[in-house]
Amino acid sequence: MKVLITGAKGQLGGALQRTAPDGASITAIDLAECDLTDSKALRGLIFAEQPDVLINAAAYTAVDKAETDAALAKAINTDAVGVMAAALTETGGKLVHVSTDFVFDGASASAYQPEDARTPLSVYGLTKAEGEDHLRDDDLLVRTAWVYEAGGANFVRTMIRLMNERDELGIVADQIGSPTLARGLAQTIWALARCGATGIYHHSDAGVASWYDFAVAIAEEAHNLGLIGKLPDIKPIATADYPTPARRPAFSLLDCRKTRALLGDAHVHWRTNLRAMLKEEKALG
Repeated sequence: MKVLITGAKGQLGGALQRTAPDGASITAIDLAECDLTDSKALRGLIFAEQPDVLINAAAYTAVDKAETDAALAKAINTDAVGVMAAALTETGGKLVHVSTDFVFDGASASAYQPEDARTPLSVYGLTKAEGEDHLRDDDLLVRTAWVYEAGGANFVRTMIRLMNERDELGIVADQIGSPTLARGLAQTIWALARCGATGIYHHSDAGVASWYDFAVAIAEEAHNLGLIGKLPDIKPIATADYPTPARRPAFSLLDCRKTRALLGDAHVHWRTNLRAMLKEEKALG
């Protein structure tokens, strides 16, 4: 299986490379190899590589900046996906596209099903939803949320830095979802691709958390491993107390039962994966 991966230097792109199955011939690209806003270059790359599978792990993810940088967000999150799908229609390859919980508005009373209506609240969410619309019937869409990985730029590593600098932190407690370890997401993407899955699937770690819950767990686990010197005072705050340019869904838990049923594997709890990530983080020094 010849595989082209975009977003090679991102958290998921790196995890996909580290967890690639035997027999997969991987070409991983990032901005230096191909600017996704350059449609001609992107199309040329796909024709040159002729991948059996293109895993699009690249995205414009600066959620707040996207509110004033909508053109670039659209070029990467929407238009580039259309170029990929059109090129693969000619070369015969399959597109595996990664999207986000931000395509939902957070008004649901239960975890979002793959086929639920999308009503994004932000430019980022809108461009990701529009990118999804370019997928063909035989392509694969995997939505995820709150992704983090050892060594990456993410909430966990930011919290560790702040916990070592401050005695007190205020963390939003009224946004609910589930953290997702990039390695587990990558393994699910590979498994879905290998079994020929098409359509929409969700993957996040098991369990439910607010950002406040996540921060408290990070403090406890990081302190146990010696990554922070003392436990800070973490106070729950409301979204209204921490205004941001982009609106976030208050509830964006993803229902992953379809994915787990197809793959027949365990749904690992987010705290278990957090503990594993922090051990890797400690090993990285």
